[in-house]
Amino acid sequence: MYPAYSVIFFTTASGAGYGLLALLGLGGVFGVLPGDRWFGITAFLLALIAITAGLLSSTYHLGRPERAWRAFSQWRSSWLSREGVLAVVTYIPAGITAFGWVFWQEIWTLPALLLSAAAIATILTTAMIYASLKTVRRWRNAWTLPGYLAMGFSSGALWLALLCAIFDTARIPSVAVAFAALVAAAGVKFGYWRFVDNDAGVATAGSATGLDRFGKVRLLTAPHTEENYLMKEMGFKVARRHALKLRRVTLGCAMLVPMACLLLALFPLAGVSAPLILVAVLANAAGTLTERWLFFAEARHTVTLYYGAERA
Repeated sequence: MYPAYSVIFFTTASGAGYGLLALLGLGGVFGVLPGDRWFGITAFLLALIAITAGLLSSTYHLGRPERAWRAFSQWRSSWLSREGVLAVVTYIPAGITAFGWVFWQEIWTLPALLLSAAAIATILTTAMIYASLKTVRRWRNAWTLPGYLAMGFSSGALWLALLCAIFDTARIPSVAVAFAALVAAAGVKFGYWRFVDNDAGVATAGSATGLDRFGKVRLLTAPHTEENYLMKEMGFKVARRHALKLRRVTLGCAMLVPMACLLLALFPLAGVSAPLILVAVLANAAGTLTERWLFFAEARHTVTLYYGAERA
């Protein structure tokens, strides 16, 4: 599939923002995070700016961005519409929780729990947009949902660890949560890549055309003399050697470098915790962008069977 940069930025930024919101709600309810005014202002601004920027960027992938509002009407049948509805609904508990946190320096339990639930549900609906597509085997599998959750939570947890380091509060718990989230993300991505490498595809040109009962079906003449829209959007390919290099970049930048920075940040060296975790956040962002690019580039749509692909 052709990697759309607007969607890559959207899933990266909003995933981190929703991950941070979910952790803010849970950390506040369980008393791990302080009800400090300036901590709350900084954390909620960071999360909401990332989410809003991501949502706005996603509209540029549409042919008519000004009509994006119409997507909200199809929530009964469309995961894209459900994502849009939940994304907007999440602003309500986020605003209420932020209001109590900032103005009263109190963390209200019910809004905070609703905030965490709404943030997690939004990430899941984003993942389901892809996991529900029967035509893309590399998306419709058991790894897509945990992959989106793990990457979102690991990014959000790193942002939270950075804020805790800056405000000198809950440093060890936040680092522990971020480290655990990174380990989980690495495990999920390894599982996904193993699935991608071992999955030969269930659809063939014969099953797609219904002619497989007569023997192996192969393409004799290309349907077009030059590249068309379907071939560009659905038939995008990334070389195997490039995919392996980019996987290493993802693993190193999104997981290993942040893990090393988090471990070093635990040592009692004056003034180094926040800079080290900032490096971890930036490396993770670069690695997550790479991972999202690969998620789209390695996908194979069944329509490519009509253009010469053997399996999809």
